[in-house]
Amino acid sequence: MRNRRRESGIALLISIFVLLLISVVAIAMIVSSGTESALAGNYRSSTGVYYAATAGLEEVRTRLRSQDPNSFKNTDPGFLPAGAPLAVCAPLYVTNPVGGENVTPWDSANPYYDAQFNQEFGGICPAPLPPNPSPSALSIWNRSPLNGLPFPGPLYKWVRINGVSEKSLNLDVGPTYDGFKDPVTPVYYDGAQLNDQTIGKQVLEVTALAVLPNGSQKLVQYLLAPSPIQLPPFVAALTLAGSVAHGVAFSPPTSSAYYVSGVDLTTVPGCTAGPSVTAIGVLNGSDRTPVINGIQPAANQTYYSGSGSGPDVVDVSGSFGSLQMPSQFEALAKSIIDNADVIITPPGGSSAHGSDLNSLGMTSSNPMTVVIQGDLDLNAWNNTGYGLLLVTGNLNYDPDASWQGIVMVIGKGMVTGTKGGSGEFDGAFIVARTRDASGNLYPDPYLQTSSILFAPGMGGVGMRYSSCWIQKAIPSGSYKILSSY
Repeated sequence: MRNRRRESGIALLISIFVLLLISVVAIAMIVSSGTESALAGNYRSSTGVYYAATAGLEEVRTRLRSQDPNSFKNTDPGFLPAGAPLAVCAPLYVTNPVGGENVTPWDSANPYYDAQFNQEFGGICPAPLPPNPSPSALSIWNRSPLNGLPFPGPLYKWVRINGVSEKSLNLDVGPTYDGFKDPVTPVYYDGAQLNDQTIGKQVLEVTALAVLPNGSQKLVQYLLAPSPIQLPPFVAALTLAGSVAHGVAFSPPTSSAYYVSGVDLTTVPGCTAGPSVTAIGVLNGSDRTPVINGIQPAANQTYYSGSGSGPDVVDVSGSFGSLQMPSQFEALAKSIIDNADVIITPPGGSSAHGSDLNSLGMTSSNPMTVVIQGDLDLNAWNNTGYGLLLVTGNLNYDPDASWQGIVMVIGKGMVTGTKGGSGEFDGAFIVARTRDASGNLYPDPYLQTSSILFAPGMGGVGMRYSSCWIQKAIPSGSYKILSSY
């Protein structure tokens, strides 16, 4: 008989092979898991540093609005130039020195030096880039009460704010499109497109640097411009808003020196006047005759001209769209109030006065949105206001006072005047009565009787349409992001 081969030890070999196979699979899984953890960690870091930089941009975007409680106007007066564009070569910095670290982005020896500015504006601006030192303000995370929190805020280091030019954007903007990319002239945004003609609001470049404790860094940049709030089309020098049920009342001075003109003014530097508009607009055809008959003597009706010869009184309701009822005018007033630079509320039912406007800092280069929540009496105010004026009560006009921009009397809807003077309104004027004497809103759909009642012997030049002053006076809402990268 043949002896069979011995098979002792085969189980050990199989076990070793299986263990080896399992080990290889385990090692592969560990390596894969480590790779996925590293990828997840990198994603977490890149996401965290991106949002830290974006937090800085959003803080500055909010604080650029003068209506914000933490606006630079309130926390750092003088940080932003008042009434002047921000120069392309004069950046401003908002710093966030967490834990008291030194953050001076204009210092080339600082670990958070802003080398990006040199890359963008080298060849445009003179050295050093950025200017050393540069104006700066602290982040709100370094101010009370946020600096007292038990945890730090967003870990961005600084945010830079600067103007832009055609050359820095590498873009030829209108309206001329001359093929030359100007290096230092600021670029503006009119709500629809960029331009280099100071039409609209200046475009700002806002750049943020964030650095995490693990060394992750990120630069994020916005192009911003104030977005104008929606106002009605200004198709007349003076618009009296009334309804078929209640009409309007218009009684101008009998002096032939007083007029309402829809011929567009050309007195604003850097702005080209447009076509003429109607002298007086009404919101229903039945108001034309009472307005025309209110101009006495009849010979003075020739002084109320614009796109048509005097008396140029036209039903402009088709241009006002849905702005026909008390609630709609109130919504317009609310949007202006929400974006006002200054709100003045006279105490105890009294009137605000021209003296309340003297300290606001309005100039032709710094127009403001001013809201009077109540009556305004301009008697003895021999000055000029600039911007948008909203009066929710009655306006008593002193013809020695002038206003360049937009005047809206929406609420009690009455304008009166008795004195003499040589002031005028340049821009557009709208009157609408939406509330009763107690301040209660009238129900839709009927506007009540809006009134302009001037004494026969009142002086003053009158009202003149100006598309340029209207454009300068339109208030801005939030800062719109034009691009981000």
